[in-house]
Amino acid sequence: MDARRLYFTEPGSVAIRTESLAAPTGEQLLVETLASGVSAGSELLVYRGEFPEELPVDETIDALDGSFEYPLAYGYSAVGKVVDAGPDAAEWVGRRVFAFEPHADAFLTTTDAVVPLPDETRTEAATLLPTVETATNLVLDGQPRIGERVVVFGAGPVGLCTTDALADFPLDRLTVVEPVAARRAVARELGADRAVSPAEADALLADADPPGADLVYELSGRPETLDAAIDAVGYDGRVVVGSWYGSKRAPVDLGGSFHRDRIDLISSQVSTIAPALRGRFDTDRRFEVAFDRLRRLDDRSLTTHRVPFDDAAAAYRRLDSREGDPIHLVFTYL
Repeated sequence: MDARRLYFTEPGSVAIRTESLAAPTGEQLLVETLASGVSAGSELLVYRGEFPEELPVDETIDALDGSFEYPLAYGYSAVGKVVDAGPDAAEWVGRRVFAFEPHADAFLTTTDAVVPLPDETRTEAATLLPTVETATNLVLDGQPRIGERVVVFGAGPVGLCTTDALADFPLDRLTVVEPVAARRAVARELGADRAVSPAEADALLADADPPGADLVYELSGRPETLDAAIDAVGYDGRVVVGSWYGSKRAPVDLGGSFHRDRIDLISSQVSTIAPALRGRFDTDRRFEVAFDRLRRLDDRSLTTHRVPFDDAAAAYRRLDSREGDPIHLVFTYL
């Protein structure tokens, strides 16, 4: 059958191309896509040409095993229905599944590369699964402790899902810093004690004893925000850098209190588990935790835009300009 797949063709440009898919064999599955989620952070880097060209796309996902160069099929949050299968996977036909697949109206995959979805999991909600898994990884890496003061910079999808997870901890205070008022409101709905603008960040913890935050997450996607994150944390505090900046650069002031305050900068990336956790956690266990969190997440406050797949070019222009301030955008196919 024919499938229509989205390609990033050059900075600021995408195209939908028709490709032929072979009939499934063995344990292969033919999946017709119902919806796919757009990762506004990483996909905008690809759309803008701000990706590091020497880096593989994702060596841990078979569907994304290429390199960052145009034309590039990208995306990793597809939900669809199995419409055909090889002889060794016939029982999968009719099931709804999640897959780390680029945007396309149909794709060929294998049984070990999909996750069957229970009936109670809404299709749109399932497109947030990679975001929730990233948030789960961020919390594991940050290791929040009882009574700590935690600050999250950035209330995009990852920042909001991280806020939702942190709100379950017995923290002293959970604060979100975000320039967009509507996103600050969602952060409060998801459990933030306070949600403030960047202009208010300096006075965040002026009354704290000891001064500053214990744990800060930089999830804004803006490298210049790292300075504000370092300023917000106190002596012997931790800054988890979960943003992927791509090729974007900004000067970072490490010449002030950074060294004397013994601040830890922790990189966090969802493709691997932190070495200190690998004795008890692997990616399968983390995924199970994320899936459980997804069941309890109020995804309707995050999914703000639904766009037909044919209108993908306009959708990326909207994301790029932040027109209408999309939080989580979903492509629909039927």
